Amino acid sequence: MSSNPGDVPPPPPQPPSTQIVGQQTQPSSVVPHTPHLETKTPTNGLAMVSLFTGIFSYLGHIIPLIGGSTMALIAIVTGYIARRQIAQSGEGGKDIATIGIVLGLINLSIVILILIAIFFLVFVLGISVLGIAAHSAR
Repeated sequence: MSSNPGDVPPPPPQPPSTQIVGQQTQPSSVVPHTPHLETKTPTNGLAMVSLFTGIFSYLGHIIPLIGGSTMALIAIVTGYIARRQIAQSGEGGKDIATIGIVLGLINLSIVILILIAIFFLVFVLGISVLGIAAHSAR
């Protein structure tokens, strides 16, 4: 196969040699579309505190100085404050604050029911036992 010099295509045009350092003719990388990184409404911090203290209030009865009832009260108070702030600022986390309030209220109601049961056992049954013992001593 013989090649004629007239049959060869001309070489491609060369880029201009006056390119400035750092200047690019085309972008070197493509920025990916990341919809999960779009800005969302921020979650209220007190709502998160309410949720965490509401959850840990059930485990807080194990810790001697910081009882579960104290943590439940913190969950209720911070939940109400967070709901008020969310209504004013438009932040997210209203459901989180509500869950923290509900968890705190359930914990406090369980503690109150247990205390009522203990008082009932001590006073009512204790009085009846003492009453029986006092009548048998006569």
